Amino acid sequence: MEKLTNKEEEIMKVLWKLEKAFVKEILEAMPTPKPHYNTLSTIVRNLQEKGFVAHEAFGKTHRYYPTVTKENYRNSFVNTAIAGFFNDSYKNVVSHFAKEEKISVDELKEIIALIEKNN
Repeated sequence: MEKLTNKEEEIMKVLWKLEKAFVKEILEAMPTPKPHYNTLSTIVRNLQEKGFVAHEAFGKTHRYYPTVTKENYRNSFVNTAIAGFFNDSYKNVVSHFAKEEKISVDELKEIIALIEKNN
């Protein structure tokens, strides 16, 4: 799956939340600073060309909806990051967060309990 630009991801997050929306509704839900309407419309059409978005036509206007779930995109992004930055090792990922003090001992114990439960 193709990695999206930051702006494309921002728009997809809005569409995942709204589920279906016209460009005007996407624009209203965007954080500030909001892009220009025409810029947003162009990016949404690019997302459609990339296969992330489809539309329903209502006369001359289109209501857009995501064709890729947030979970599928997240999984693809995480797997790519783990492969590229952590040598495909989840141990290296957890070690990184432990060294950076981004994960606590209690959280690690919860992860261990989940692993043991699933085995």
